[in-house]
Amino acid sequence: MKNLANFGGMSLVGLLVASSAMAQEGGGGRGGGGWGAGTAYGRMYDVKTVESIRGEVVAVERFTPQAGMSAGIHLQVKTQTETVSVHLGPAWYIERQDAQIAAKDTIEVKGSRITIQGKPAIIAAEVRKGDDTLILRDTAGVPMWSGWRRR
Repeated sequence: MKNLANFGGMSLVGLLVASSAMAQEGGGGRGGGGWGAGTAYGRMYDVKTVESIRGEVVAVERFTPQAGMSAGIHLQVKTQTETVSVHLGPAWYIERQDAQIAAKDTIEVKGSRITIQGKPAIIAAEVRKGDDTLILRDTAGVPMWSGWRRR
């Protein structure tokens, strides 16, 4: 299985951002724009609620999960039983990945099921599309973007 660095030249950048938006978001700044593991949002990820879903991507959108956070990217994924929001991570990080996920793609998502703003959602740890996998969090739920500039 390939890591998403080799996701076939696909890029969310083409789908989601204008370069000026990336410049405005910056590299996440101090605390990653509220997306770090120790933030209120980051603590919502619970390894006890991890599950996998499979479905079709209905939409790829920018969103802000909580007041004061920088923009993030989420997918609306339609499964056999529901349409659920899948939170990938901060826009400034996701937009720099080689992955492209678009409407009508069939994907499998592994992540923590939460309720946010009164609605069900999944904070993604990994997204699989075909034979390729985008890893967003480790098995403890720590985001891959934590300390990403040091890598």
